[in-house]
Amino acid sequence: MTELAKKRPEFRNINAFKDLTTYRMTPAAWVSILHRASGLIMFLLLPFIIWMFDTSVSSEISFAKFAAVFNIGVGFVPGWFIKLVALALIWSYLHHFTAGLRHLWMDVSHSAVTKEFGKSSAFVVLAISIALTLVLGAKLFGLY
Repeated sequence: MTELAKKRPEFRNINAFKDLTTYRMTPAAWVSILHRASGLIMFLLLPFIIWMFDTSVSSEISFAKFAAVFNIGVGFVPGWFIKLVALALIWSYLHHFTAGLRHLWMDVSHSAVTKEFGKSSAFVVLAISIALTLVLGAKLFGLY
């Protein structure tokens, strides 16, 4: 065995109780996990999306009820909580969309896929999705 082979690290399975507290994921891993989580959030909130679309375009009266839900709430659920759910939906869509564009770009340009590109594009996806969510969240909560 050569000296180089002795110095190489040995990778084994991760122990969930011992290693997960010290395991450091790369930005690309975070984007991948959040891409899946955002898809799940959008799927789970699909009834809310359908309700929002239906009540916002049915009539003027239903649109007024739709707008009132975001201001005063519905039933025991306050309006600020409905806005938080809508903000989660906004983030999940924006993150899923930008991460999907990243994955498509990596599929199209096989030669451009490197560790550096994966890291930098992951940071770009996170920055764009968070920045756009903050802008739209400020609009949703009436800051401008």
